[in-house]
Amino acid sequence: MPKRIAIVEDEDELAALIDYNLSRQGYQTQLLNGSKGTLKTLEQAKPDLILLDVMLPEVDGFELCRLIRQSAVLGRTPVLFLTARSDEVDRVLGLEIGGDDYMTKPFSPRELIARVKAHLRREEMDNEPPALSIGPFRLDRTSRRVYLAERELSLTSTEFNLLEFFLNHPGRAYSRDQLLESVWGEQRYVTPRTVDVHVRRLREQIEEQPDSPRYLTTVRGFGYRFEEPA
Repeated sequence: MPKRIAIVEDEDELAALIDYNLSRQGYQTQLLNGSKGTLKTLEQAKPDLILLDVMLPEVDGFELCRLIRQSAVLGRTPVLFLTARSDEVDRVLGLEIGGDDYMTKPFSPRELIARVKAHLRREEMDNEPPALSIGPFRLDRTSRRVYLAERELSLTSTEFNLLEFFLNHPGRAYSRDQLLESVWGEQRYVTPRTVDVHVRRLREQIEEQPDSPRYLTTVRGFGYRFEEPA
């Protein structure tokens, strides 16, 4: 299910530009102009993230953020301020009243998307249980340790993140580009070949026969799939 993002912005052209770029990334968007009924609409929509302009026609963005933080429905929803007010006092105020981030206009769509992804990833991590078990694998997110049966695996940070991703999505095939996007994020200096190298190293840790893998299999011409243990 696509992540839902509310765009509270009264500048029509900017709102349309943000809407276009987020929609291209697969997000489900909702445009709001900041009228007095905005809070109620947000509580009904329950977005995963809110982009909030500070200077709105009928309600102050800072005050709306305060109300969002007091809401039983929206209290933990990430809020990213969008504003032309670049003074340090305004940035500090926005963060102190509960904003998670603060972007000054004009900003690039690419930077906005990167920040949106970062906040959504952080929210997912905060909501994840500390431990994950599937078949003989047991992963502890708090200590960042992984066990195969009773044997602790010696993984690098990237190998841990890659295995965690596969354990969260057993049985589904992912292309190299999808893995780069999900595991490496905005580190654009990495290439699809990087995925192959880390998969090979991971197989050496988890497979009895790395050249004939049981768990982490190759989907020819596409990418990789983690086979759900029986």
